[in-house]
Amino acid sequence: MKACVIGGCGFIGSHLVDGLLVDGWQVIVFDRVMERYRAPLPGVEYILGELGNKGLLGTILRGVDVVFHLVSTTVPQSSNESPVFDIQSNLIDTIGLLDACVACGVKKVIFFSSGGTVYGIPRAVPVSEDHPTEPISSYGIVKLAIEKYLHLYNRLYSLPYTILRPSNPFGVRQNPSGQQGAVAVFLGRVAQGLPIVVWGDGEIVRDYIEIHDLVRAAILSAETTAKSQVFNIGSGQGTSINTLIDIIRSVVDKPVAKMHLPARPFDVPSVVLDISRAQAELKWKPQASLEDGITRTWEWTKSVE
Repeated sequence: MKACVIGGCGFIGSHLVDGLLVDGWQVIVFDRVMERYRAPLPGVEYILGELGNKGLLGTILRGVDVVFHLVSTTVPQSSNESPVFDIQSNLIDTIGLLDACVACGVKKVIFFSSGGTVYGIPRAVPVSEDHPTEPISSYGIVKLAIEKYLHLYNRLYSLPYTILRPSNPFGVRQNPSGQQGAVAVFLGRVAQGLPIVVWGDGEIVRDYIEIHDLVRAAILSAETTAKSQVFNIGSGQGTSINTLIDIIRSVVDKPVAKMHLPARPFDVPSVVLDISRAQAELKWKPQASLEDGITRTWEWTKSVE
């Protein structure tokens, strides 16, 4: 099987490439820049370009069986600052990608959506895939719009797809100086001797999943013929920011301070995913504990800071 990982040089994408290689896939990586934390892997074809380059996509997708689409140019906060950019660079360019998939005969598209922002403020927890989708950020709206276009392209052109709605992935090679990923950013600040920034009172609750568990779910979704097309992928467990910081304190070998700032309007109070559908149909379940994952991530973070 041949896969093209759109965004394969990023945090999630690079781990997905590792998993695909272990399973014997032939892999093409398409991204804007090379990996930040390691050299190119032997046996992987790397192609640099923009998602909006339809001509280039039309060339590299020939003979590809599965496309994994992980690219996003925004995060929830930045998406609200410029919704037009979010729509142009993510939604419109993804529709161009779907056109290329249809033209090249791609057998399946696996899209990494969002297990938090597409639902908005949950009416009940845990949140199932059938929960109403009422996003409160442009990021979530665009992710949901892409989901709808995948459904449309399936109806119009019989393009098979699976949508993964991950919770909050974390692990080795997640940028500790980035804007997204509480575990990585918190550990990065601890490594630099800086206080952890907490927006609000720290009682918002999130579902954290170690990266290798997410990768296994993604590969299973490509290799499994399932009844459903949308899957929540998370730990199924909720952890508040304050509890997360307590776990970090128990793991690291440095003092951990925190600094509170006003709550952000796009942060929903609690999101914990119902993962029973993925467990039943993909025969998948998370294996890594939050503590063990944070320990591994901390050891890596110290090596790069």
